[in-house]
Amino acid sequence: MDGRERDVRGRPLNARPRDGLGRPLPRGSVGVPRISEGQVRTPGESVAEAQRLFDEGMPFHAHEVLEDAWKSAPESERALWQGLAQLAVGLTHLLRGNAVGARALLVRGRERIAAYATDVPYGLDVPGLLGWSGGVIEGIDAGAGSTDVSMPRLRA
Repeated sequence: MDGRERDVRGRPLNARPRDGLGRPLPRGSVGVPRISEGQVRTPGESVAEAQRLFDEGMPFHAHEVLEDAWKSAPESERALWQGLAQLAVGLTHLLRGNAVGARALLVRGRERIAAYATDVPYGLDVPGLLGWSGGVIEGIDAGAGSTDVSMPRLRA
């Protein structure tokens, strides 16, 4: 083997600690606790946990929660959860200084959640998220940095 950490099926793991934006830290560093992947939560629990993580300035970790929701959602809701996850990871890219990647993901996320703007499930503020993400994209296009970016509000 190559010396990497692996799960029981032999797939590579990255057990290094991570910072609040999900960037790997040197081994032995103290990082932010990781979100367990593959957790099945109710939609309400997913929204609440993702919002808590956004409020703590950890959109990468919110993305992990939203990605779990996407993977366990019924087919009719997958685009919604995938779009929310893409908004979170787009914000992560922006905060990491990758404006090009951020813009691409924010645009894709917006496109996915837009279909839910009139029939909004779980108390989500889809119109507000469309406004928030549109403003972030406009800021990227205008050359604004990542320091003035607000965290999204999933519910009004």
